[in-house]
Amino acid sequence: MPFNADITEELNVLALFNADTTQGGLKIHSSARAEVIAAAKRLFDKALITQVDGGYLTELGRTAAGHSEDLLSIIRD
Repeated sequence: MPFNADITEELNVLALFNADTTQGGLKIHSSARAEVIAAAKRLFDKALITQVDGGYLTELGRTAAGHSEDLLSIIRD
């Protein structure tokens, strides 16, 4: 199954977080691109982040962000 635009945007939002810490959160502002806002909401609905507009990674979110970092590292090489 190829990555579609929604999944790609979700991966991009996950990449904004530091998966190595529970202390680093982020805030997606209402002035962000609509695709980013929608991606954050989907990540919240999937229980990967704590707030609809960012917040912190959940434990599942840290796992997903770590895997996405690994995948990006492999693909970039």
